[in-house]
Amino acid sequence: MLQDYTLHTHTIGFDGRDSVQAMVNRARDLGFKTVGISNHFIVNPIIKNTKMYPYSVKGGYSNIYSSSFDEVMARFIPHYHELDALHEQNPDMKILRGMEVDFFSDIKWLNGFENAIQILKPDYIIGSAHFIKYGGTLTNTHDWKNADAQTQDKLLQIYWENVKNAAESGLFTWMAHLDLPKKVGLGMDGKWAEFENNAVIGAAKTNSAIEINTSFYRSYLYEPYPSNRILKMMAQHNVATIISDDAHEVKNIGRHFDEAGQLIQQFNLKQIQR
Repeated sequence: MLQDYTLHTHTIGFDGRDSVQAMVNRARDLGFKTVGISNHFIVNPIIKNTKMYPYSVKGGYSNIYSSSFDEVMARFIPHYHELDALHEQNPDMKILRGMEVDFFSDIKWLNGFENAIQILKPDYIIGSAHFIKYGGTLTNTHDWKNADAQTQDKLLQIYWENVKNAAESGLFTWMAHLDLPKKVGLGMDGKWAEFENNAVIGAAKTNSAIEINTSFYRSYLYEPYPSNRILKMMAQHNVATIISDDAHEVKNIGRHFDEAGQLIQQFNLKQIQR
């Protein structure tokens, strides 16, 4: 097995569908030795004003949105206690405490985040950028599909600058789903290669890895995040990778790991050391 662990997972109480124990059981059945739980750590004073928030409330996922660090800490402290208890109850499996963090490049957020991780002491931290600041508010990648072409280009430029800043911050063990806007069909043409390369260089500067996220294998575009173009850049700049299933339910654990392993070999990528 190329990788006997899965670390990018989401569970009930956030935006996952299954319990931690159910995820652990499935990973065990697949022969994995380690499971990391990396629920969303999204904090911004205006996060609940975004267009996505009402849909998250309707879906029961409002817990992934926090307006303050006090609010998110009130969720993560008992969540990490649960993970510690389950680790004791499952001695054959290593259960790690992770988080998937949306990065915001302002000093108030940075100070709040650094204080939070000093208390929580996560085993690893995944960097992501689901939201960007635009037009005096926050927008999610899902909001960009119906924008006009000129606005989409502005949004993508801000997005890639944010990803680069996140990678250069040195806060994250690895960066998640780097070319996320392709979820809505954006940013796949070659004019974005320079922006992608800048983000990869940012990861190289801080020795941060970039995941191969297998959640985007689709019939119409059979590839993960990131694209082959970005994988070539990772190899060129000697950036390590990790295979992530981004599992939100038990059936997602280990999905398309074999295909991701083939990409690692094809592009001669080095894997992150556990």
